[in-house]
Amino acid sequence: MNPCPCGFLGHGNNKCRCTPDQVARYRGKLSGPFLDRIDLIIEVPALPANALVGKAEGESSATVRTRVAAAQARQQTRQHKPNARLNTQEVDACCQPDEAGNKLLKQATAQLDLSARAWHRILKVARTIADLAGSDDIRAPHVAEAIQYRRFARV
Repeated sequence: MNPCPCGFLGHGNNKCRCTPDQVARYRGKLSGPFLDRIDLIIEVPALPANALVGKAEGESSATVRTRVAAAQARQQTRQHKPNARLNTQEVDACCQPDEAGNKLLKQATAQLDLSARAWHRILKVARTIADLAGSDDIRAPHVAEAIQYRRFARV
């Protein structure tokens, strides 16, 4: 969704003229329970024109495809289904972070007032991040990244 009714809030061209009240009303159209059901929320800023021209940086699609296939195979071997399809009991069994990750998740839950649904969704995302990293264990950096993907959910 756009950051505000006109879509220019935070854009480098300073065209946004929305009042804070208009922005709050616009963002308030999405309820908390609805946002709680979204696993990944990522803010993507507009790119300047010169960034759109030229060779893209980063990994090739083939490299990413190989890593994703390995993560999917890891999930099938461990629980015979993708992480996204795990129920609450399976999350408790397959997605337990290390001590530091557990402590971080408890702190985030208290500070961000996360729901039980958010807790389990963070664990599933952290499990997927660990799988993509080739790790059998969910560590604090995996949990931190998963929490980061939810932080914009609280509008």
